Amino acid sequence: MTIPMPRQLRVFDHAEDQYQVWALIRYAKPTIPPDRKTTVFEVGVAFIGKRPPASYQEDPSRRYDIATSSFQQMATPEEVKPIPTSDQRIHTRHNIPVDMQMEVIDEKGNVGQTEQTVTENISRRGATLFTTLQIPIGRFIQLTSGQYGITVFAAVRARNTGADGIPRIHVEFIDKEWPL
Repeated sequence: MTIPMPRQLRVFDHAEDQYQVWALIRYAKPTIPPDRKTTVFEVGVAFIGKRPPASYQEDPSRRYDIATSSFQQMATPEEVKPIPTSDQRIHTRHNIPVDMQMEVIDEKGNVGQTEQTVTENISRRGATLFTTLQIPIGRFIQLTSGQYGITVFAAVRARNTGADGIPRIHVEFIDKEWPL
């Protein structure tokens, strides 16, 4: 992040005009201001320091979390740990096909592409969806299910093509849990 942080709140670079600090996103909350038609996200961050974690150079798309619950001015490099990439989920994925309308949110918060799709599997915190769209990792999407009467925002965490040749995206629900 590059921000005009007041000098008295800085941990380093007190003489610079702009404060450049690495941060981890701790939450993202979608909101639609009354005067706009696009979605805006309120984002909470945890500052982690002047430099990224050492493993960032190996894989810039890797996700991180803070490995301690202590509240300090800034997390130390030892407290920033990569999130495992294995299939170790907290919530069980259920092989339930759920019909959904998928809307891809562009960089300006507008709906770009839409597609009617179905889940391959789903849990309270995420799902795998079949798709023909080329949605990049990290992009936000909005999923609406008439069957469940719910709309959720999700972040694309991975893409792959199954043995059947059908492309899939793996998403994490970011604003609420799915009602299973």
